[in-house]
Amino acid sequence: MPDLPDIPKAEAAIVALTNAFRSGEKLAPVKPNTELARAARLFAEYLARTGRFAHEADGRKPGERARAAGYRFCSLSENLASHLDSRGFTTERLAERAVEGWKNSPGHRRNLADPSATEIGVGIARAPDRDPKFIAVQLLARPESLRSVFRIENRTETTVSYRALGKAHTLAPRVTATHSACASGDIVFERSGGWFTGQQLHARFEARDGAHYVLTTGRDGRVRVDLHPAAR
Repeated sequence: MPDLPDIPKAEAAIVALTNAFRSGEKLAPVKPNTELARAARLFAEYLARTGRFAHEADGRKPGERARAAGYRFCSLSENLASHLDSRGFTTERLAERAVEGWKNSPGHRRNLADPSATEIGVGIARAPDRDPKFIAVQLLARPESLRSVFRIENRTETTVSYRALGKAHTLAPRVTATHSACASGDIVFERSGGWFTGQQLHARFEARDGAHYVLTTGRDGRVRVDLHPAAR
C-alpha cells in the first residue's frame, strides 16, 4: 500500500515551509487567507480531475479565479506543482517536494520571495491516476486594502528627479504627482542639477499610504522635502 498524505496537513506544511524560506530571505511571513485557499483548492481539483496542467488551464487567469473566490487583490502570483510516485508520499515529503521544486525554479522562487506578498492560499488535490499523483496550487498575494497611494508635490521652480519603489520619475515645477502601488518600498530624491545632496536633507523616505511629500526651497536656496503624514 503506497503512502498517502494528510492533505490538509500537507497544505499547512507548505505554508510553514514557504515562511521558513521567506525568513531565510529576510522577508516577512505570509498569513493564510480563506478565500485564497478556496481558489487554490478549486483549481487544484480541476487540474487533478482533467489532467491539464497550466496556469490558464480552465480558461481563466489566476487573478480571475481569486476574484471569483471573493478575494480582492493588489498583486497576486501563482505556483503549480505536480508529483507522481508509485510509492506514494508522506505528508512531509509531498510538501517538501513542492516547495523545493519552486525554490529551484527562478520564476517560482521570485513568487516565493515577493516582498509585497502578505497572504497565502494553498490547495492540494489527488489525481485519479493508478499511482499516487498530487497537484499543488499556491497563491501569494497582497490584498487591495494594502495598496499604497501617496502624493509628491513640487513647490519649487526646479524640475526634480526621484525614484519611487524602484522606478525613476521626474516632476516639473509646481506639479503634484499621485502614485498608487502594491509594493512596499522607499522614495529616494536624487541629486539633480546640483541643487541638493544627501548631506543637505534627508533624501530617503518610506512610501506611506496617504502621505504627502512636499518639496520647497528654503531661504538659503536649498531644496528640502517635508513629509506630511497620512490623515488619521
